[in-house]
Amino acid sequence: MTYKKLAAALLALSLTAPGLYAQTPAAGTTQSTANAVDPASIQALKDMGAHLLTLTRFQVSTGLTGERVLADGQKLQHTARAELDVARPNRLRAHISSARSEREIFYDGKTATLFTPAQKYYSTVEFTDSIGALVIKLEDRYGVEIPLYDLFLWGTPAAQLDKIDSAMNAGQDFIGNDLCNHYAFRQGTFDWQLWITTGDKPLPRKLVITNRADEARPQSVSLIDWNLKPTFKDAVFKFTPPKGSTAVELRPLDKK
Repeated sequence: MTYKKLAAALLALSLTAPGLYAQTPAAGTTQSTANAVDPASIQALKDMGAHLLTLTRFQVSTGLTGERVLADGQKLQHTARAELDVARPNRLRAHISSARSEREIFYDGKTATLFTPAQKYYSTVEFTDSIGALVIKLEDRYGVEIPLYDLFLWGTPAAQLDKIDSAMNAGQDFIGNDLCNHYAFRQGTFDWQLWITTGDKPLPRKLVITNRADEARPQSVSLIDWNLKPTFKDAVFKFTPPKGSTAVELRPLDKK
């Protein structure tokens, strides 16, 4: 799994992280050391991924916060929100909004459509594979990133857990009303923290990513809310061009 790409996706949305606070480590844990990979923390990711694969129909939303670093090192904080309707294996609707922009993504199992309501532009590509395959194609071929797309990669071979340099259990904390296990990981030049609900149905509830390649250490934060009993109809996945909208070509990235 490319957490570097996930971090870039969040930061590209001009999101910011609030100040973090200290937590007491879980009993029996010690201060994180370089290149120390706790097998139990890696297993927690595997268990979460396995559970996510069992979810066939759900809604998930996130409040995203990220930092943009100015040339003089000053940080500016911005926020955005994303809401997803999902019906596995191959239907998705995503709505992403901030004060600066708004876009929607529709996938009905046959066609993926990107729509910008303000300009009334839309682009379509034919596709018939799973949501996980779709998010990889959109990012690699077109540079289009679906928010929280790692939700569709955890538990699959695309989640490259062997690339993690260090992993630790950082204790427990409440996210909303949910008691969560807090894990901290280091991968390349990125640090990331994940809060996973306790119990036999582990869900990710919070994600924090820090870019150590930048001396300003910009962060992105995603708070994740779940609705596992959605009432949406399948019609939400089908895009119908509004009156006055214009079709535009979705051009592949220049790989040169």
